[in-house]
Amino acid sequence: MPPVSTFRTTLSRASLGALAGLLAGFTSLAVAELTAALVRPEAGPVTVVGGAVIDRTPAPVKDFAIRTFGENDKVVLQLGILVLLSLLAIALGVLALRHRRVGAAGVLLFGVVGAAAALSRPDTAGAGDALPSVVGAVAGAAVLYVLAGKVTPVGSPTGDEGTGGGWSRRGFLTTAAMTAAAATGAGVLGRVLSQQRGQGAVTSRNNLVLPSPASPAPPVPAGAQLKVPGVSAFTTPNRDFYRVDTALVVPKIDAGTWRLRIHGKGVTRPRTYTLDDLLARPLIERDITLTCVSNEVGGPYVGNARWLGVRLSDLLTECGVQPPSWGGKADQLVARSVDGMTLGSPVEDVMDGRDAMLALGMNGEPLPFDHGFPVRMLVPGLYGYVSACKWIEDIELTTFDTYDPYWVKRKWARKAPIKTQSRIDTPKPFARPAAGTVTVAGVAWAQRRGVTRVQVRVDDGPWQDADLAAQDTVDTWRQWSYRWQATPGGHTLTVRATDGTGQVQTEQRARTIPDGASGWHSVFVTVT
Repeated sequence: MPPVSTFRTTLSRASLGALAGLLAGFTSLAVAELTAALVRPEAGPVTVVGGAVIDRTPAPVKDFAIRTFGENDKVVLQLGILVLLSLLAIALGVLALRHRRVGAAGVLLFGVVGAAAALSRPDTAGAGDALPSVVGAVAGAAVLYVLAGKVTPVGSPTGDEGTGGGWSRRGFLTTAAMTAAAATGAGVLGRVLSQQRGQGAVTSRNNLVLPSPASPAPPVPAGAQLKVPGVSAFTTPNRDFYRVDTALVVPKIDAGTWRLRIHGKGVTRPRTYTLDDLLARPLIERDITLTCVSNEVGGPYVGNARWLGVRLSDLLTECGVQPPSWGGKADQLVARSVDGMTLGSPVEDVMDGRDAMLALGMNGEPLPFDHGFPVRMLVPGLYGYVSACKWIEDIELTTFDTYDPYWVKRKWARKAPIKTQSRIDTPKPFARPAAGTVTVAGVAWAQRRGVTRVQVRVDDGPWQDADLAAQDTVDTWRQWSYRWQATPGGHTLTVRATDGTGQVQTEQRARTIPDGASGWHSVFVTVT
């Protein structure tokens, strides 16, 4: 049995090796982020690896992440990557105690992985995107090689004055502290430079003055907003509007440099537009409810806002585009974002007279960065993944037979009209209201068709008509309420809606994949 002192020495060395590995990993990321700030912030290793993971994650797993973590799914992914990198760094640090070159080579290998991920991204700017991962890996490998060499070998004297080819523990800790300070400085400098690179975009948004619409939205009817505590606001504030996308870093685009290109099949007059070009055109203002296809029955990924923008059909007509029903050659409009995302919309839907637009404003202000500044696309009646391209920079006219956009390649449906849905906002699940009159209320939506009836059922009783708030337009959701005479005990409340065509919301449960969830929303409450 080895002496206790030898065991303690080995354990101490392993701890120092783990610390060396963590410092090497920290240095690698810090230097990589500093390099990315100089090259392109979107090329940082955590961002590109996270993006590559998102691209290669099966649709059901993505759906689970959104359902489980909501809008924090990206934070969870990034934390997961950092935890995994930390564990690997610790392992490489311990390995480097015996095999310094192998440990350092392991760090370099992660640089290769990061570089490959950067070059594989759809928004890659070229070979320069690999530079942050490579430079960071070289710095991390050098740190691990040096620190591992400063840990006293097994069998040599321990303590601050160890000899036998190794440096002292005090020397190791001094070097480690200097490394940590330098890496922290690099990381802070990288963060500052990245923020400065985005300052031009922030300034351009702050200075943007939206013109008055040539076609303003009608006033929201006075009875559209119910005075019921707990029910969703008719107009969703920008800060509360849902966000579902794949961007780990929100693009910040200078409005002065933004361009939109329209080209492709059947485009007889290709054009490139600036933001000033769009602002000079007659603008329309409309209240439109957007819905994400990842929204579960009763889920939060739906919101209503007042949008200001350019009618998309006017731009397409200006470029010579005709819908298929008029003999047009293209039946799919592919919108591309600056982050490489592609969305495909039916040309017929975009040009059938609905208020499809390139939006510049949201609830009276320029688009927030999270929601697509400076310009995003939206098409009423279609789920966001086929219509609501944020940070748009390119529109290509093509066909569904010749091109599959990002989500279609991942087994989502090519065409996705929004299904009729309703939701109970109050009382909340597992609430404990007092017996007597309880107001059950919520929202229902069926964009392009409108909502004409909402019914509520208590347990397995008969369906009862709810009172409908005033309807704004067929493109917005509609609030409803029902006065329930609640009796003590546990009860299940269920809601269903009927759209403007007379179609009753289906009871049939369906997953969000491939074209949106369906089914009735229910909540269980205990009346006291």
